[in-house]
Order: sequence, then C-alpha cells, then structure tokens
Amino acid sequence: MELQEKIKEIEERENIRVLHAVESGSRAWGFESPDSDFDVRFIYARPKEFYLRLDKTRDVIEWQLDEVLDINGWDLQKTLRLIHSSNPTIFEWNNSPIIYKTTPEWAYIKAEMPNYFSIKSGSYHYYSTSVSNYKTHFKGETVKLKKYFYVLRPLLACKWILDKKTIPPMLFSKLADTELNSEIKRVVDNLLSLKMQTSEIGESKHIEKLDKYIEQNLDKLKVEIESLPTEHKANWDDLNKLFLNIII
Repeated sequence: MELQEKIKEIEERENIRVLHAVESGSRAWGFESPDSDFDVRFIYARPKEFYLRLDKTRDVIEWQLDEVLDINGWDLQKTLRLIHSSNPTIFEWNNSPIIYKTTPEWAYIKAEMPNYFSIKSGSYHYYSTSVSNYKTHFKGETVKLKKYFYVLRPLLACKWILDKKTIPPMLFSKLADTELNSEIKRVVDNLLSLKMQTSEIGESKHIEKLDKYIEQNLDKLKVEIESLPTEHKANWDDLNKLFLNIII
C-alpha cells in the first residue's frame, strides 16, 4: 500500500524508527467526504546519540502536504512529554481506528497512557474546540456540512469525558450512539449521510434544531467543567523508564 511505503521511505531517509502511524482526520473520525485527503500522523524514535546532543534538535518531521496526503510526525521525547501533560491530540492518535503501522514499543506506551489522562483538561480542550468552531463557522446564512461535525464531534467527546470519566473514542458514530438522544441522532444521521456524499466544500442552510442543541449543550458543559476539581499530575518515573528502554 502506498502509505506503508511512504512510512518505510521516511524511516530510511530520516534514520528513524516509526513506532506508531495512524490516520488522524475525518477518515479516522468516520465522516470523510469523497475527496477527503489522508491525514497521516506518526511517532518516531531516533538513535540514542541524537538525544545526547548539546545543540537544539527538531522534534517534528513535516514530510508531505498536498491535495491527497498530509503526513507529519512527532519525536518520541516530545510525545512522552505531551502524554505527561495529557495532551488530547496524542490520545486521539492512540485511539485511531485506522493504523498503518504499530510496534511492541508503542504497546508499552499505550498501556501507560490512561494513567496520565486528565478529565478536566481533556473536557476543556474539546469544549474549547467546539466553541471555537461554532463561533468561527456558523456566522453566515449557510454552513459547510463538515463544520457541523467539527463542532459536534468535540462537543460529544466532552460529554463522554464528563459522563464516563474516560478517554473518548475517536469514531464519531460511537460518540453519537452513546451521547445523542434519538431525536437529535436522526437529524445527525441524515446530515452525516449527506456529508459523506458531498465534497469538502459542500454547504447547507442552518439546521435550527441542531443549532439549538449545540448552543444549549455548550452552555451546560461550561458549567460542568468549571465545577471539576483540580487534578494532580502523575509523576515522570514510568515515562522516563519507557523512554530509556526504547532508545537504548
């Protein structure tokens, strides 16, 4: 497959080991359009000498960006630091249902990740993403179909975290099945069917019932998040051990 060949090419040219490579965008969320590109994200490790240098080194690889492929990766050290800070993006990559490559080393990291998940910062991240997309893309008389899902998916992920106190799934369908009532789900299912048959730039008039649902829930979620207690961060010990075991 082309994407797996791309990963091998990156490993050879950059002198790295790709530990985990996944789809991260609308294809992984389950609401891609016919002309959606591939958003490939990967975690990589370099030889141990790279991490012992005094000069500053880059911790990302931006490999390709065109109409079909969007490929970039994060260094292992950067990744473990983001896990420690409960960065939602890395938790999403870990939960992607579309995996292009994985390794035993990543399995060890994956097993540790739930210990670093923050309910408060995770829910706030998704809430903020939903609010930002709503304020930015819902001003006109029409809305791009995909923007409804760019608002709904983080909104439902936030609800999942607050309801279940766990890392939310990446698939929109699972979030919708769990968090939407039957009336709103029918509206969303119809919109999803239309979106997946329409180009990335496809638009729709505002769906009043759905706009109202979004506004009401964003107001409720803000209050819930603000009432959450502050959490104590986990220590670095287990992540430090993982890092050393992988690079040595």
